[in-house]
Amino acid sequence: MKFCVIGLGRFGYQVATVLSENGMEVLAIDSNESIVASIRDSVAHAITMKVKDEASLRSVGVDEIDTVIVAMGENTSETILITALLKKHLKTPYVITRAIDDVNKEILSLVGADRVILPEKEIGIRLADNLSSPFIDVTRLTKNFSISHITAPETFVNKSIEKLDLYKKHNVHCIGKKEEDMIISVGPDYIIKPLDKLIFAGNNNDLEKLTKL
Repeated sequence: MKFCVIGLGRFGYQVATVLSENGMEVLAIDSNESIVASIRDSVAHAITMKVKDEASLRSVGVDEIDTVIVAMGENTSETILITALLKKHLKTPYVITRAIDDVNKEILSLVGADRVILPEKEIGIRLADNLSSPFIDVTRLTKNFSISHITAPETFVNKSIEKLDLYKKHNVHCIGKKEEDMIISVGPDYIIKPLDKLIFAGNNNDLEKLTKL
């Protein structure tokens, strides 16, 4: 897949390099020549330029890319302009834009951004969720629904996922287990072992009840 990242601050730089590490073809764009030089060996294409209009975007082939990440950060007027150009003129299928606050997020959504993210806010929410949660780790999907992993309760050990009938009894789904840095799928026949770090999806209240078994 081809991606374009416009703006190589801390957020954009990280997105571009990790996408590239994951095997994606990345076009990285920034007006700062030294930043572009530092990322050149880490992505497929790195270009120094100031994006200012439709012509500048087309000149480097952005119109041929399906997913563009606008990561320009503090310059809200440029971020709004580029997002609008991508959606309304270049007809980019998927545009992800970084916002600096909720008002900026709303404006970016109105001009057509397919997804708007607030990195600092989202990281803060996840940190707070994990600090205040009984789970080992938790990823909030909505306000009330999360994915988390907990150490297998003793009552689960030596029983299969199917036998536990988790959805019927606890209203949650076991979707895998964690081994070191890997997530491994588990089927209904999997027999739970002591200290397994099981990954569950469900309503926050139902997930919390699991920690008390």
